[in-house]
Amino acid sequence: MRFDGELLLRGDAGFEAARVDRVFNRRLPARAPAAVLKAASEQDVVRGVRLACERGWQVAVRSGGHSWPQWSVRDEALVLDLGGLQELEYDEATGVVRASPAVKGGAVLGPYLAARGRFFVGGHCPTVGIGGFLLQGGQGWNARGWGWAAEHVEAVDVVTADGELVRADATQNSDLYWAARGAGPGFFGVVTRFHLRTMPAPGHLALTVQAYRLEDFDEVMTWLHGVHADVADTVEIVALTKTDPAISTAPVLLVTALALVADAAEADRALAPFRENPALGRALLAVDAAPTTADEQRRRQLEDNPEGHRWAVDNAWLSGPAEAVVPAMRRAFTTLPNDTAFTIWFSMAPLRALPDMAFSLQSEIYLASYVPWQNPADDARNEEWLASVMADLEPVTVGQYLGDSDLSRRQLRFMSDDAWQRLQRIRAVRDPGGLFVGHLAGPDGPTNRNHWEP
Repeated sequence: MRFDGELLLRGDAGFEAARVDRVFNRRLPARAPAAVLKAASEQDVVRGVRLACERGWQVAVRSGGHSWPQWSVRDEALVLDLGGLQELEYDEATGVVRASPAVKGGAVLGPYLAARGRFFVGGHCPTVGIGGFLLQGGQGWNARGWGWAAEHVEAVDVVTADGELVRADATQNSDLYWAARGAGPGFFGVVTRFHLRTMPAPGHLALTVQAYRLEDFDEVMTWLHGVHADVADTVEIVALTKTDPAISTAPVLLVTALALVADAAEADRALAPFRENPALGRALLAVDAAPTTADEQRRRQLEDNPEGHRWAVDNAWLSGPAEAVVPAMRRAFTTLPNDTAFTIWFSMAPLRALPDMAFSLQSEIYLASYVPWQNPADDARNEEWLASVMADLEPVTVGQYLGDSDLSRRQLRFMSDDAWQRLQRIRAVRDPGGLFVGHLAGPDGPTNRNHWEP
């Protein structure tokens, strides 16, 4: 079979590099695919799926390569590497942009739309490809106000397990459209193109930042827990602990609020609640409604997500009163294992109703811990720290977000029971032979259950 791109079989020169090409987390797995197809065209994807059917291989897909557990590197599978597909086309009449899955949301799609006065709720880290991000739901800029990025997917073009290229939207192949918005690596097809609704670019961005010593953690986070639902839904609210040498040699707690609004006056009103923080007089740093830009925010995200590192990442959807939640998350924030690690608290309150899609589990608070390092000798220590602080959270944990999860290490609920059962029914029809690898999980597969519950 002829390809526009390159097919590399295990043992071929260049195969090992292709096996982990563009994989962000350099704590690389030993898993051994049967082959890697570097697709150079949409028809290569069709041919690749058909070849896998002929040879009895499963199919795994790599879009941007940013999944923490490297979901695209799977034993005895054909890895369809979509990195060579970089289509971008904007329709002025509809405001819809068509984009390939490997297109980087912040580094490429964001500036492309900005030049046209438009904006898409892409991921925070600029180098993340849109494919896996959208398939997992897409926790993007100001998700609490504008919704999940998957809600802005108008249609997808999909190569099915039969090797056919189809359009899926609300009126045709609607089962695939439903599943493509939340199934993550459990999706039973290869998306070759997303059709995304864009919005007018915000006229003004303004940032409030307050830095506190860790001994102020309980007071500040208890206050934030009580007020975040009442803040204007044009404000993205994130609290995080990190080491910032410009502020202190020790880790600090940062309360950040980014207003994405029409003008400075609206930003001033939207950010006003943060001036009432009872610990503000003890702040090590206080920035109030300072003008900023999308490019500046992306640069900061790049600094926090360095290339070439080993990573351990986990997360939890939290729910409950402050007196239960704040103590449960204290160690995750106040005992970071190294000076590049950080833990975030992300507001989703007040919760918006979700549309009918596979992504179906959220709560008012999202917590995630990110631990990068470079020395393999530190693997066990960092993994143990992460497992320990996530265990602290179990009494107030609802589930987790697939985008920051590794189900092979820890099984948590990631969609509603009804959605999970519906996904299995659709998969049984669309991929009865199990061509697509599905979620990387434990020996018994994904459970969609919190592991400590019956």
